[in-house]
Amino acid sequence: AVTEERVAAALAEIAGDEFEMGPMAQGPGGLAKVTARVKVNQPHVRRNLGDTLTFAIRIPLEIELIVDLRIDRQRFKVDGDIALRATARAAEPLLLVIDVAKPRPSDIAVHVTSKSVRGEILRIIGGIDTEIRRFIAAHVAEEVDSPASQQAKVIDVAEAVSSAWDQG
Repeated sequence: AVTEERVAAALAEIAGDEFEMGPMAQGPGGLAKVTARVKVNQPHVRRNLGDTLTFAIRIPLEIELIVDLRIDRQRFKVDGDIALRATARAAEPLLLVIDVAKPRPSDIAVHVTSKSVRGEILRIIGGIDTEIRRFIAAHVAEEVDSPASQQAKVIDVAEAVSSAWDQG
């Protein structure tokens, strides 16, 4: 009942496809305004069988980031992955619950590029890579706790069996 495909579908429902964030004030005195357009790609799930049923999940994403410093705007392209861990457990009456561990910034991998030397200097001095990882981890942690996420993490086995029986 808990297949890699079913877990991937539940996570795709939680993550969505695309969203925008900002503008958000960042840096000393909120001088910089940051806007991001985030595209969430299809999750990749690998099931691990052992004493418990666990899943290694990788969610690829693409981000278009704009940092507006008032005197100029720098654009960054970010490719990244969110690494999540999940465990399936039985619940009453016939439910399976997928518990997803909240990610830490170290669970987020990003590759940030800019088309200008000024952008690369800003990226290094401003610690943009670290801030992106921290922000994504915090955002995903909020999503894991959201009511929609809580619903998507529950698989009704009785309903799945009933619908398979009706189709068969």
